[in-house]
Amino acid sequence: MVLEIVSPEGHLYKGGVTSVTVPGINGEFQMLNNHANIVSILAAGTIKIGVSDFKANAEFSAKFTKSDKDQKFLLPIKAGTLEMKDNKIIILVD
Repeated sequence: MVLEIVSPEGHLYKGGVTSVTVPGINGEFQMLNNHANIVSILAAGTIKIGVSDFKANAEFSAKFTKSDKDQKFLLPIKAGTLEMKDNKIIILVD
């Protein structure tokens, strides 16, 4: 599954992932490989990225932190939108 995160500043991340958990407006939800197509508005919170080899865009790597608890990479957001289709997730964030 491919994840792409884009902000007004530029492309924060693009690469293969095993899972993505996002703060939906009705609560947190997770997407795994072959998830059904979905479009959602995101609330303020944290995007959690499950990936074995994380390589964020060098210019934006300081925006991400690594969770010691569950070995996921975290990105705090104020709001955003998400589309998942054909095993590709595109997230637009503020």
